[in-house]
Amino acid sequence: MKEPRGPRRQRNVPTISDVAAHAGVSPMTVSRVINAENNVRDETRRRVEEAIAALNYAPNAAARTLAGGDDIRIGLLHSNPSFAYLSEFLVGSLDQASRSNVHLVVEKCEDGGETAAVDHLLRGRIDGVVLPPPLSDSLPILKALEERGIPVVAVATGRAPEWALSVSIDDRQAAYDMTRHLAQLGHIRIGFITGNPNQTASAERLEGYRAALAEAGLSAGADLVADGMFTYRSGLDAAEQLLERDDPPTAIFAANDDMAAATVAIAHRKGLDVPGDLTVCGFDDTALATTIWPELTTIRQPVIEMSRQAVELLVRAIRSGKGAAMDRPHVLADYELIRRQSDAAPRRRPTARKPR
Repeated sequence: MKEPRGPRRQRNVPTISDVAAHAGVSPMTVSRVINAENNVRDETRRRVEEAIAALNYAPNAAARTLAGGDDIRIGLLHSNPSFAYLSEFLVGSLDQASRSNVHLVVEKCEDGGETAAVDHLLRGRIDGVVLPPPLSDSLPILKALEERGIPVVAVATGRAPEWALSVSIDDRQAAYDMTRHLAQLGHIRIGFITGNPNQTASAERLEGYRAALAEAGLSAGADLVADGMFTYRSGLDAAEQLLERDDPPTAIFAANDDMAAATVAIAHRKGLDVPGDLTVCGFDDTALATTIWPELTTIRQPVIEMSRQAVELLVRAIRSGKGAAMDRPHVLADYELIRRQSDAAPRRRPTARKPR
């Protein structure tokens, strides 16, 4: 039978992260010094030893964690407006945490409270952090974690810093593929609903959309693009704008499933048949894509698998003590275009006769 764990440290007792911050190194480096490993420069070793003495730090399970033990605590900091996306991300993270025999600590970050959220999370002796979007693009959070020497895996970002690990897909190519698919169906006016401008995935998907239109010789005018924020509410407003145009699109590609579902709702409200009058496509293939009618044609971003890979990558980095110096610090996951019932060729309407 597994022995019960000893009492947890009091929060006013210095941790390995405190030593790392005091010495200006990573927690993995502190672990190497504690375990008398040879791959540490003399000057670095001296700074760590001085920090240990200054803080009166006593190595405990935290040091053994970084040396390869199983007492690892992974933080997951989230602030995703899409409940469907976050639910799938949590499923994968929790599953992999159980497989890897580590603890997963989930913390929500409120708008404007990035630094406070990081401080609160790290007070629980966190050995590494997984950042799903949009926080994977948050410069304040990434900077705060880098300064504290905490290993990080940024998920679904196109601009992961060199020191961090990452898991993502090729958002630009995926959006290009979907837009090209719509053009090949015969759609000439293809609308697009963007995502949150603070997320790199938004810009990547917009670029892919525009590239496919340019290749097909189709218009990519401003009247075909509406701003969204990856939320259902923003999708309602954006779809309303696009469908109120003098020459509305016959197909709308939304940058995530939440906004695509909102577009379907607006189409139904206006008496439009989907896909007879309007083709609607999404991105992510969350559970929402198959719980509305008609079911969404979408890009399958393997959210559950990506979150599993993120936890696995982070645990491996912590246990190996190599951090971002691993062989595969940046994982590119596969995506797939999934066709369901929400897309079709544009309906051909008879040309109106001129009055005699």
